[in-house]
Amino acid sequence: MNRTALKNYAPKARIDFIRAVTDRAAFYGITSKQTEPMQETGDVVLMGGRVFPKAVAQQRRALEKRIQNQGFDQVMEAMAYTWFNRFVAIRYMELHGYLDHGYRALSSAPTGTQFTDGGQKPSAVPNPEILDQAEHVILPGLDARKVIELKLAGNQDAELYRLLLVAQCNALNEAMPILFEKVADETELLLPDNLLHSDSLIRKLVNEIDEADWQQVEILGWLYQFYISERKIQVMARKSTVPTEDIPAVTQLFTPHWIVRYLVENSLGRLWLLNRPQSQLRAHMPYYIEGEAETDFLKIGKPEEIKLLDPAVGSGHMLTYAFDLLTLIYEEEGYAPTEIPALILRHNLHGLEIC
Repeated sequence: MNRTALKNYAPKARIDFIRAVTDRAAFYGITSKQTEPMQETGDVVLMGGRVFPKAVAQQRRALEKRIQNQGFDQVMEAMAYTWFNRFVAIRYMELHGYLDHGYRALSSAPTGTQFTDGGQKPSAVPNPEILDQAEHVILPGLDARKVIELKLAGNQDAELYRLLLVAQCNALNEAMPILFEKVADETELLLPDNLLHSDSLIRKLVNEIDEADWQQVEILGWLYQFYISERKIQVMARKSTVPTEDIPAVTQLFTPHWIVRYLVENSLGRLWLLNRPQSQLRAHMPYYIEGEAETDFLKIGKPEEIKLLDPAVGSGHMLTYAFDLLTLIYEEEGYAPTEIPALILRHNLHGLEIC
């Protein structure tokens, strides 16, 4: 994994995302200095000389309330990270084939080419595959007629792409409700603009990080750590008490995978080997350290009895590796592969986190 590329990309991305959501807030009449009045008339609402659908009024009121409670800068910071986090998650999923419709949502098809006049030419700025294949995309709540209407218009790619992205986020809500809340609130208002431009937030994410680097799940942790690195420096430089909202920048640190393996293998792995001395699990644990023989240890009759708790779970790095090790344990005990994931999630893994 090219961590230098991640380190170069992520801090700049934070600034870009904050600027992008701040620009979107201004588009809807909200800046750090003022909030323009809204005028609701029939099915539309007027703001700053612009006409919007009436639903926007409710979303803007929610945004105003949030800013009132948390402050403008804090809300922009949070919204920026929300969309950064979502795009990063979607990028990881599209490259691993985890999106149900099978199309890439942020990038072009693997060939990266377009066909013109019967010939094959490289595309300078290829459309995301989900946009090119919009009429074939099936997502919960996606209005197929609206998709066809925008597709036939021929000049509505930006609006169509926003529609598809919102539908994609909403579809992922069922599996990951914390990361992908239903995008029908103030977060939808601040979905960054100009996402199809050559220098857009999505283009930079796709172009500045090699696809090979996305093959390792560790990339998610490193991107977060580098994303907040400059914020951490700013917070640490203060002479005063750190405000609650800034604590994550200095306390939430990514744990490298070898440390995770060392800790899990010498806790979960050791417990299993003490209970099953003939287990072949040892062959899968390169960081396991043979200890002295023990007689006083927790007795485990079956895998379901194991309870593993991470008291500062963060993004769940310890638990994801524990999941891999537990899978081997269940397989060794003869459980059906199709049953194992649900058993692990139901019986074995627990986590606490203040954030």
